[in-house]
Amino acid sequence: MQSSTYAVKGNAAFAFQRRTFSSDRSATSTGIRFAGTKSLATTGSLYCSDSKAMGATLARADDGIQSVMSFSSVKARSVRAQASSDGDEEEAIPLRSEGKSSGTVLPFVGVACLGAILFGYHLGVVNGALEYLAKDLGIAENTVLQGWIVSSLLAGATVGSFTGGALADKFGRTRTFQLDAIPLAIGAFLCATAQSVQTMIVGRLLAGIGIGISSAIVPLYISEISPTEIRGALGSVNQLFICIGILAALIAGLPLAANPLWWRTMFGVAVIPSVLLAIGMAFSPESPRWLVQQGKVSEAEKAIKTLYGKERVVELVRDLSASGQGSSEPEAGWFDLFSSRYWKVVSVGAALFLFQQLAGINAVVYYSTSVFRSAGIQSDVAASALVGASNVFGTAVASSLMDKMGRKSLLLTSFGGMALSMLLLSLSFTWKALAAYSGTLAVVGTVLYVLSFSLGAGPVPALLLPEIFASRIRAKAVALSLGMHWISNFVIGLYFLSVVTKFGISSVYLGFAGVCVLAVLYIAGNVVETKGRSLEEIELALTSGA
Repeated sequence: MQSSTYAVKGNAAFAFQRRTFSSDRSATSTGIRFAGTKSLATTGSLYCSDSKAMGATLARADDGIQSVMSFSSVKARSVRAQASSDGDEEEAIPLRSEGKSSGTVLPFVGVACLGAILFGYHLGVVNGALEYLAKDLGIAENTVLQGWIVSSLLAGATVGSFTGGALADKFGRTRTFQLDAIPLAIGAFLCATAQSVQTMIVGRLLAGIGIGISSAIVPLYISEISPTEIRGALGSVNQLFICIGILAALIAGLPLAANPLWWRTMFGVAVIPSVLLAIGMAFSPESPRWLVQQGKVSEAEKAIKTLYGKERVVELVRDLSASGQGSSEPEAGWFDLFSSRYWKVVSVGAALFLFQQLAGINAVVYYSTSVFRSAGIQSDVAASALVGASNVFGTAVASSLMDKMGRKSLLLTSFGGMALSMLLLSLSFTWKALAAYSGTLAVVGTVLYVLSFSLGAGPVPALLLPEIFASRIRAKAVALSLGMHWISNFVIGLYFLSVVTKFGISSVYLGFAGVCVLAVLYIAGNVVETKGRSLEEIELALTSGA
């Protein structure tokens, strides 16, 4: 993403006047597949392959994101929300503010996205390096140990995703980023200098803890500092930077053929963005929402001045305080997530990530090469490039639509398209009447599936979760949901091939189509729309019905 800033025009601020009356209430990766000595990284979200094709695609996607970030005006809105404290409904009356803001958010989103780049890089770096490091460490014939080197990252990520929420609540978002840089940097260093398998696995485990924490706090921080009007677009940038990280790992592996020991440099270079992340966060403002929640109003005012300009300080502090984030209610514990007050919304977050993984993204990417070969496309690079280009293109489109169509609409469209694509893939393998066109249909089905996934199922869950969770549970609830994401990935990685062997890929694809249909029904009945609503408005609306 190009280095630039943008001026945020004064958006609608809300002055809350308390009134008591009755009214209707209304309320919202990543997996690694490996077989033998090769691993396949697919970030719940993104899969990037051919470097040249992906580089051009990412450049176009970045231009699209930049255009979304430029906005000219903010429409004043009138929102009704109910306060959870006493049942009284509050009417939010918009205050119009004219002129450009003197603050800027984009540089700090860019710093946070260093965590997303490292997320993608550590996932992708092992793909090209595994064969060479296995020879160097003397385990070229031991696929079990190679599997441990690959999967130890997932184990660490599971631990990190659960830890990230507690750290973010206790120390704040920016300090947690700095703490996160420690396992990321040490893990990269140990992998680069490893002389034994044990050291390599420890390094991968530490790096996994780091990316697990990143997977929780990057979308959380971006969501909490982004202006309401472009929060969807900025949240989607996280996905693109994960893809950039994978692409960087692929590019880093190009010298391997000429220099077999280059794999050490590939791992070691990850230390640089880790250090830059720690330094950058030292100059980045803390989340104003977290500061108000901690009662640090004066510090929140300074953060707001940096992010949105001094002319926005009074109105935003008022809004944050009105949402109840500055109340004396204590920080939520882990068991509070399972209470009747919060479980419904927490279960939505966990369910979205489970549906994301059980819908078959890993299977489609894993089998894409064989599917394209059946259609006469023999080049692995071409197959991977087409899949990757579809994913990046869809993510860029989703970024432009996130604040127009809304999160729920994109999820429904995405899972619906994935269900149809999976049905087409299943029929292309089994329906004899389509035998003459099976290869073409398989390619079309794969591309449509990946495109549908990238429109909603990939980018939306990580963006939606910080929006729907109340401030006192937000960090822990995001961490819990992402923990379920990593666990489901690990389980799928263990059992997927055996299920395919037993039932056949066509039946498995048909099962994925069924999961997608269930996801559509679940989302239609349980997910609320958050488009165009501030985090405070969403929280008031959801907690009022608790």
